[in-house]
Amino acid sequence: MSTWILGVSALYHDAAAALIRDGVIVGAAQEERFTRIKHDPSLPLRSVQWLLEKENLTIDDIDYLVFYEKPLKKFERVLAMSVANFPFSWKSFPIQMHAWLGDKLWIRNKLSNEFDIPVERILFSEHHMSHAASAFFCSPYKEAAILTIDGVGEWATTALWRGTDEPPYIESVSEIRYPHSLGLFYSAVTAHLGFVVNNGEYKVMGMAAYGKPTFKENMQKMVKLHEDGSFSLDLKYFCHHRHHRKATTPAFDKELGPPRSPREPFDLSESAPEAVRKASQHWANIAASAQSILEDALLHLLKGAKAKVPSRNLCMAGGVALNAAANKILAQSNIFERIWVQPAAGDAGGSIGAALWAWHTILKNAPSHPYFSIDLGRSWSREEIKEYLDDFGMDYEEVGEESPQRAAQDLADGKLIAWYDGRFEWGPRSLGHRSILADPRDANNRDKINQSVKFREQFRPFAPITLASEVQEWFEVPPSAIDMLPYMVCTVDVKSNKAHLIPAVTHQDGSARVQAVDEHHNGNISNLLQEFKKLTNVPILINTSFNIKGDPIVSSPVDAIATFLKSKLDLLYIDGFQIRQPKRRWLE
Repeated sequence: MSTWILGVSALYHDAAAALIRDGVIVGAAQEERFTRIKHDPSLPLRSVQWLLEKENLTIDDIDYLVFYEKPLKKFERVLAMSVANFPFSWKSFPIQMHAWLGDKLWIRNKLSNEFDIPVERILFSEHHMSHAASAFFCSPYKEAAILTIDGVGEWATTALWRGTDEPPYIESVSEIRYPHSLGLFYSAVTAHLGFVVNNGEYKVMGMAAYGKPTFKENMQKMVKLHEDGSFSLDLKYFCHHRHHRKATTPAFDKELGPPRSPREPFDLSESAPEAVRKASQHWANIAASAQSILEDALLHLLKGAKAKVPSRNLCMAGGVALNAAANKILAQSNIFERIWVQPAAGDAGGSIGAALWAWHTILKNAPSHPYFSIDLGRSWSREEIKEYLDDFGMDYEEVGEESPQRAAQDLADGKLIAWYDGRFEWGPRSLGHRSILADPRDANNRDKINQSVKFREQFRPFAPITLASEVQEWFEVPPSAIDMLPYMVCTVDVKSNKAHLIPAVTHQDGSARVQAVDEHHNGNISNLLQEFKKLTNVPILINTSFNIKGDPIVSSPVDAIATFLKSKLDLLYIDGFQIRQPKRRWLE
C-alpha cells in the first residue's frame, strides 16, 4: 500500500501544499494560484482539495500531514525577544501576543479542524530543516553542503547542513540566529527604496544594475563578517527585533538618507527631468550597494561552509537563495563545483521540504534524487478549455500540434503572445508553462511589455529562455551554474559578441537570468524555440510570467483569458488553441 504525505506551509506568506506518494512528488501548488491573492498566506485549503481530487483520495488516505515549521518554538523566540528588549518592545508586545494567541499558536488544532485530519497524523518539521530538505532531496546530488538563508524561521536565519544518502540524511552543522539576518537586511533596504517587503526584493536586484555601490562603506557598518565564517548585524541600525512594523532606526537613514516614497518615479532616461534622474541614480546606487554587501556576505558564508562541509556540491534554499544575481557571483567563485537551488526557495518550498523530511528522516527511506520537474500544478482538459473559450465568445482556432510552428511565426513577425501549456509551474518564476513570449531581437519589446502588457516599472528586466544545447553558444556559463539553469535562479553574462543580437533580454550590466530547456523535460516550449531558430537563427525568446502587475501568475484557462483581455497581447495559445483579441479599439 502506498504512503501518502501532505506537506503544508502557511500563515506568513506564500502558502503552499505538496503531495508525495512513496517519496515521489505528484503535485504541488501555491495557494495564490487558486485564490488569485498574491502571496496568499492562508491555509492552502484549495491547493489541498485539488491535490486530493487529482489522485482520487480523501483526507483519510493521507498518512501524515506535515507543517513546515514549529509554531511553539517560533512563539518562544517572539516572547524571548520581547522580554529581552523591554521596555523598547512594549508597544509591539500586545500586538504580537494578539496574533500568536489566535491561530498561529494553536496550529495543530486548526490543521486538524480545517483539513479534518486526526491530530496524531500531524507532524511538524523545523522551518530551516524544511528548507534544507526541499533543496537536498530534490537536488541531483548524493552528498552536499546545504545552506538555508532567509529572514527568520523559528530562531535560525541562516543554517549550514550536511546532506548525505546515509541516515540521518540531513545533519545540522551550524546556524546564525535572529535578529542577525541577511534576509532582513535586504528587506530593510527594500522598504527604504519604497518597495513592499517580501514582494519587492527582486526589484532591488533589478535596480542594482543601474547603480554603483557608492554606499557600500556605509552598509559595511551594518553587516559585519567574522573570521569563523559567520556574520552579524550592527543592531544600532535595525529595530525589527523591537518593533512589529518598523525595521530600521534613525541611524540607518543617517547613513543612506531619507527613504524613497513608493510614488516617486524612477527614471534614468535622457528625457527625464534632471532632478528625477539625479534622485533615481541615488536609489540605484543604494540598491547596488545592498546587492554588493549581500554578495560579499554570501561568498563569506560559502567559504565557511566549504571549510566545515568539504563537498563538491552545494544546495541552497530560503528566500535569499532566489537572488539570481548573487547566485551568479557564487557560481563564478568556484568555491563549489556544482550548485543547485530549490526553484521555490521561499516559504512555499517548505511544503515540499516538510513532506520529504517526513518520508526520508522520520520514515527512514533513502533518497533517490530524480530530475526535479517544475510542472507540478493543475492542468485543464482540452474539452474544458474549449468550453471556456465558447462561453467567453472568443475568436479562436484549433491548431493542435502546429502550435509551436504557428507561435514561432507569430513571434518572428513581431507579435507578443501568451503561452499556456499543460500543468502550471512550481515556484515564483514562469518557466515555459504560463509565459508571455516575444522576440528578443527587438529592444522595443522590453518597453512594450512593461508598458502595455505587464503595466510595471520600466527598469525591470526580462529573462531569456533558450535551448539547453545552445546556452553555451550565447552565454558565459560557469560550470557550477549549469544545474541552476533549468529553473531561472541564476543570472549569467551574455557573450559580448551576442548581446547586440538579443538586446531585449540583455540587462543593463550585460547579464541575463537565463532558463535552459530541453526536449525531454520541456517538450512544447523546446519545439517552439527550435521553430523560432529556423526562422531567425536565434534560439532565444523573451520569457516573462503570464500576469499583470499585482496579480499571481495565471493558472486556469479563465485566468488566462481574463489577463489576455486586460493586456495588449496580440495572441494567446492555450494547449493547441490559438486565440485572437476581439476586434476593438484600445483606449490610448
